[in-house]
Amino acid sequence: MSALQSSTLKTGDIDWQAVTQARRDLAAALRLAHRFGLSEGICNHFSFALPGRNDLFLLNPEGQHWAEMRASDILLLDADGKVLEGEGEAERTAFCIHVPLHLRCPEARAVLHTHMPCATVMTMLEDQSLLPLHQTAIRFWGQVAYDNEFAGLANDPAEGERLAALLGSGQVLFMANHGVLVTGPTIAVAFDRLYYLERACQQQVNAMQTGRPLRAVGDNMAALTAAQYQAMDNYGEGHFRALKRLLERDGEDYAD
Repeated sequence: MSALQSSTLKTGDIDWQAVTQARRDLAAALRLAHRFGLSEGICNHFSFALPGRNDLFLLNPEGQHWAEMRASDILLLDADGKVLEGEGEAERTAFCIHVPLHLRCPEARAVLHTHMPCATVMTMLEDQSLLPLHQTAIRFWGQVAYDNEFAGLANDPAEGERLAALLGSGQVLFMANHGVLVTGPTIAVAFDRLYYLERACQQQVNAMQTGRPLRAVGDNMAALTAAQYQAMDNYGEGHFRALKRLLERDGEDYAD
């Protein structure tokens, strides 16, 4: 146990075994995001608030490609952005976006930010709305917030505060002319939402490209179907476990 862990346990009683697992899950999520074409260069960032704490966070380091991310590469930060464990630094916009979100939206334990292709296309439209055109999109019914004002690069924590206020208790935030934020109570659930959000956006973009009238599901049926999805509370965890098995089958060293 490190000196940091020893001193922190006295004040925070952190389950370091759970933290180790969270590091592995975050590294796996980053590798899977790249595998599915959801990454962009060495940009974007995934974070997770430590179990039982809203002032300590795991975050991928600046400058490292998602395809090479390992659990041991993940940084541990405090609310001031100080690196407590790990080598490297937190990218400035990552700190400015993620820390305010974790502090203001404590139910969002995992916060995943990407510029993934089809979801980002949606943020470039005058109307960014994710429509209830398919059951994949309907799972997000009532859980999507929209930022309709591009505010430049997030180089100030005030931008994270603004985004947190817009997100509220939602699961997803579309960021105008930028990308998306997806949250969840666990890394597994957040990644499952990220994966299916991109699928839903891809379906909508493809349908719009036909130029034919769109057939949306009515509000009552959308609400009913969304409730059915919410009852499938173990699906995201099972999906993520299956995806990690694929990484392990292919010899990926994300857990190191």
